[in-house]
Amino acid sequence: MTDLPTFIAGLPKVELHVHHVGSASPRIVAELAARHEGRSPVPADPDKLADYFAFRDFAHFIEVYLSVVDLIRDPEDVWILTHEVARELARQQVRYAELTVTPYSHVHRGIPAPAFCEAIEDARKRAEADFGIALRWCFDIPGEAGLPAAEETLRIALEERPDGLISFGLGGPEIGVPRPQFKPYFDRARAAGLRSVPHAGETTGPQTIWDALRELGAERIGHGISAAQDPELLAYLAQHGIALEVCPTSNVRTRAVPTIAEHPLRRLVDAGVLVTINSDDPPMFGTTLNEEYAVAASLLDAGPEGLAGLARNAVTASFLEPAEKARIGAEIDAYLAGVAG
Repeated sequence: MTDLPTFIAGLPKVELHVHHVGSASPRIVAELAARHEGRSPVPADPDKLADYFAFRDFAHFIEVYLSVVDLIRDPEDVWILTHEVARELARQQVRYAELTVTPYSHVHRGIPAPAFCEAIEDARKRAEADFGIALRWCFDIPGEAGLPAAEETLRIALEERPDGLISFGLGGPEIGVPRPQFKPYFDRARAAGLRSVPHAGETTGPQTIWDALRELGAERIGHGISAAQDPELLAYLAQHGIALEVCPTSNVRTRAVPTIAEHPLRRLVDAGVLVTINSDDPPMFGTTLNEEYAVAASLLDAGPEGLAGLARNAVTASFLEPAEKARIGAEIDAYLAGVAG
């Protein structure tokens, strides 16, 4: 039997909660910072980025995150970032990823919406040819920017409608940003055929998740870890097959959870909730998707069979077409059988 890190490294995977800018590698962040040196607080030395990415709390994380967003100044930056994110995911045997993209942040900083969408689409197609990975987009509202950002995000989604766009989300801070105010925008996005995947219950309690379900029509929940505090909510999620996009290291690094040992992953799984494992903003949190699977293995006392089950959960919860779900699911099963054999 192969050792667990080697098994994880080769396991075919699907990533459902990973942010576009938040996935920029230290090398790419440092190169962009060097291009804009003197106009950004972001270090141009990759070795100094670990200290820069030491977050005091969630508000500080948002502040640092937006400083990295500021480094994306033109469509070429967007293309390079997107292609590099795909390269890193493919190295980890990710076959399919639904990347959370925040077009408002870039359009607001001067990149025209058509040029932004053209850059991510061209990079998506090139990445599939270069690395064999399929990318799809979730256009998300930066909650801290309020309703004007919601209106603009929806406008870009519906007017530009890039081929890879499949879902509509809501990110940023939860505290002071109630979910119900975004209902009209999610209603319109859903009416246009986009799936609903808001963040909820990361730094706030179960009520935020209920609001996302009832007001925003959430089909999956970004994070959702505070569901562990509400038995009724856990039962609802399990009964309706509504998946949680869980990102363990992220939750600790943003202080949403005090320590990994206190993470509620096991309670969620034991309640029968469809749980997926994801990396969120991996370089910023000093992690990778492979490392998140290793963390999950530790929290759940899981071996290869359990980890393959988590990989299948992500396939099930994805918005892939049934034939593609079956294909990747079969690949996971074949990999497990080959290792076990």
